[in-house]
Amino acid sequence: MTHDLVIRGGTCATAADTFTADVGITDGRIATLGTGLDGAEVIDARGKLVLPGGIEAHCHIAQESASGGMTADDYRTGSISAAFGGNSSFIPFAAQHRGMGVSETLDLYDSRASGQSVIDYSYHLIVADPTEAVLAEELPAAFARGVSSFKVFMTYDLMRIDDGQFLDILSVAKAHGALTMVHAENNDMIKWMSARLEAGGYTAPRYHAPSHPALAEAEAINRAVALARLAGAALMIVHVSTEEGARLVADARREGAAIFAETCPQYLFLTRDDLDRPGMEGAKFMCSPPLRDAATQAALWRHLQAGTFSLFSSDHAPYRFDASGKLSNGPDAPFRRIANGMPGLATRLPLLFSEGVNAGRITLQQFVALSAANAARLYGLAGRKGTIAVGADADIAIWDPEEVRTVRQADQHDAMDYTPYEGRELCGWPVTVLSRGVRVVDGGALVAAPGHGRFTARDPIDLTGYPGADIPELDPARNFGARIAPERRG
Repeated sequence: MTHDLVIRGGTCATAADTFTADVGITDGRIATLGTGLDGAEVIDARGKLVLPGGIEAHCHIAQESASGGMTADDYRTGSISAAFGGNSSFIPFAAQHRGMGVSETLDLYDSRASGQSVIDYSYHLIVADPTEAVLAEELPAAFARGVSSFKVFMTYDLMRIDDGQFLDILSVAKAHGALTMVHAENNDMIKWMSARLEAGGYTAPRYHAPSHPALAEAEAINRAVALARLAGAALMIVHVSTEEGARLVADARREGAAIFAETCPQYLFLTRDDLDRPGMEGAKFMCSPPLRDAATQAALWRHLQAGTFSLFSSDHAPYRFDASGKLSNGPDAPFRRIANGMPGLATRLPLLFSEGVNAGRITLQQFVALSAANAARLYGLAGRKGTIAVGADADIAIWDPEEVRTVRQADQHDAMDYTPYEGRELCGWPVTVLSRGVRVVDGGALVAAPGHGRFTARDPIDLTGYPGADIPELDPARNFGARIAPERRG
């Protein structure tokens, strides 16, 4: 049998195994794993790692904020940057704002993505206006469309939902096999702290960190977990930045709840000291939740190693350091009026490989799980993406584990004017990235054209193995009121 393409002699890795094999690709899928395979084209991968292409599961592309600011990257530049970083698919957000319908929102993002991406894509729907029509009709229609995850906010006045709305959304998600994601910070704590800082004249970028205290994240995560347990629903807590928050996630998982979490490169590689750079340079490092301290970094690494975090995502939120982005409210804007977010699509995986795998903090299998396999399982792509297996899409990243490069903005291939990791030396880089068997990046050059990437409808999530939490009030057999209710109605 002659395959369309054979990747020959590389060391293959999945979330469970490492093995040496040729990978035979036909019609965009992995057809054979073996030795001595024939192909019309051959990639020599001897001395290289053959890994599942990364799935970037948290990024903001061609997205307006609630106040109207637009991210710098569109689906062309964003997908190209992701591909150069070893990713073969990504799941940006489609943001519903108040007054917008869900179908209207998805149609809008379809128009922005169509014909632009070089890698496959889907959407996480942001739900900011959960009306009765949205809950009863529009969310089920989105699930049928293959959008099986969505995000809610516990902070930001123009986006936040209250606890009752959160429970309604969790219940709808449970009924349809969807996964709810949450930005968990206590809105009133942040507003109270911010107002006190501003009243005291503390408005420089460095004061963004104390305006979002660790307690605000811990309180919101604790409440979100309780709401998910009551609804009996799965929950993904995004961009966890504190030791307290990670511990709450670990405790909930130990008790059997379907609680998942991610953390991000900025919380492992940067600290709040970066916010205190001269002048307004600290604005480049403003994100929410904010950067923490070195002790928190060490704690988050321990949780990453222990399995508390299922995902390691970039939270790429690209706002340029100019009047179109970070400084849109003036060159001396107070921290409360500076756009939050940092770029990181192309550096997510090289950072984790260099400082995780090559530094001995995590195994290669853990790297695959955090970069691709867990995202495929949790976001409805299992069996198609995130693994090296017969029948899966040939979404593959070939890594040179010994290549040393210095991070430069010029190599990010995005629409940004800075990278927060400028000058950092990393060991281990993706050298070839395939999407459905087609070279997207090869030898430092973009090969695929915009439009190669296509929308990928996703499946309901499988929560086998998560028994859920025991909530007595939800069990009619133990609820006195439920037992007597029929007699009273009679």
